[in-house]
Amino acid sequence: MHIRNRIKMPEHRAQTKSLKSLVKKSVFCVLCSVFLAPNAFAEDLKLQDLIDEGLKNNHDLIVSEFRASTSKYRIPQAQSLPDPMFMVGYQNEGWSRYTYGEMEGAQWMFSASQMFPFPGKLSLKGEMVAKESESLKASYESAKLATIAKIKELYYDLFLTYKDIDLIGDKTALFSKIEDAALARYSTGMAPQQEVLMAQTEKYMLLEKEEMLKQKIQSIEAMLNATVGRDINSPLGRPVEPAYTAYDYSMDGLLTMSYENSPEIKFKEKMIEAAAAKVKMAEKEYYPDFTLSASVFKRKGDFEDMWSLTTTINIPIFYRTKQKMAVLETESSLAEARHELEATRFMLASGIRDNYSMLKTADRLMELYKNGLIPKTYQDYELALSGYITGKIEAITVISRLKSLIDYELLYWGQFVEREKAIARIEALTTVSSQQSVVSSQGEKEK
Repeated sequence: MHIRNRIKMPEHRAQTKSLKSLVKKSVFCVLCSVFLAPNAFAEDLKLQDLIDEGLKNNHDLIVSEFRASTSKYRIPQAQSLPDPMFMVGYQNEGWSRYTYGEMEGAQWMFSASQMFPFPGKLSLKGEMVAKESESLKASYESAKLATIAKIKELYYDLFLTYKDIDLIGDKTALFSKIEDAALARYSTGMAPQQEVLMAQTEKYMLLEKEEMLKQKIQSIEAMLNATVGRDINSPLGRPVEPAYTAYDYSMDGLLTMSYENSPEIKFKEKMIEAAAAKVKMAEKEYYPDFTLSASVFKRKGDFEDMWSLTTTINIPIFYRTKQKMAVLETESSLAEARHELEATRFMLASGIRDNYSMLKTADRLMELYKNGLIPKTYQDYELALSGYITGKIEAITVISRLKSLIDYELLYWGQFVEREKAIARIEALTTVSSQQSVVSSQGEKEK
């Protein structure tokens, strides 16, 4: 307040010249930093290039892929027989001396045995592992879609941040017009100094917001680099402005396709099949396994060699506390897997409905901003500025109109980005891309 009271017109003009000089120096420094900096932003940042790189280098995705591919090696292991057993022994008669060849009972013994599971057990074990392997493959496909969706969302956030900086730069120039008009009126005594300070304050607040957006760029770039599989300090260019994505699917069509194609659904279905195979395997454990053994008894001298063939069968007499409990456990796991499938379907339906609603709402709001509020508000701003220059309107009216214009343009691009992000999430849930939507809609029109 005391500065406002003490300032005189000559001093104010001097400060204005000083401020303009400072602005020119700042602009020169910025241009030098742009042209003399490393060529980090020389190339435009393209979404598809990031997706391809992320699918190749994302570490979580690589781990999921290895987990799925490694699980295939467990299938032949589960279907193989247990290792055979080989036994070597010696039997002696008496304690005082080595009686091999002298006594009838002295002999070397050689035995080989092989355990054979009850028929059907090995195939069920193989089926269990195969279904689990297929579920891991579906999980990998789901991770791919989630990675693509995350890259898209971060890309759109980065684009929006750059776009906001551009809009703020444009509107800063418009605030400069208001400032120039206020200075002109103040210099002629038609307006108080408060209007000049008000215009300058609004402009500096935009510059403050611009600095905050630049810091946001660094944060988004770090997350995007980590998702793609780069070092977090790797330079990224400026995102190419994405085109408006046509999306003609209906809600019911998206739900149907998600139930048919979703990797999450397939993952849960394979888990159910694996749980069902475990139930059958647990029921098979009521039946005994067989161990065949062949033995040779090597003797010496006048004593002939002997051989034997035996079968060992395990008796599941503790079935009430072992086999029966195993059956109940696997049946409970099967019921759990079925409920998880239903929960996944509900989750998919909820996610699709939420994002589809967001998409349609963004369409309506973008239409309202683009063809209604933005042009009307800009017209109001121009009229208000003209009225202010002629002294018919106060500065606060012009500033409020310009602030409304800034807000509407920021909201328009915010809705644009939210719409694209909603489409990316729907694609991850349904595995159907927007390009397929365009092809299908064109096919329907031709029919």
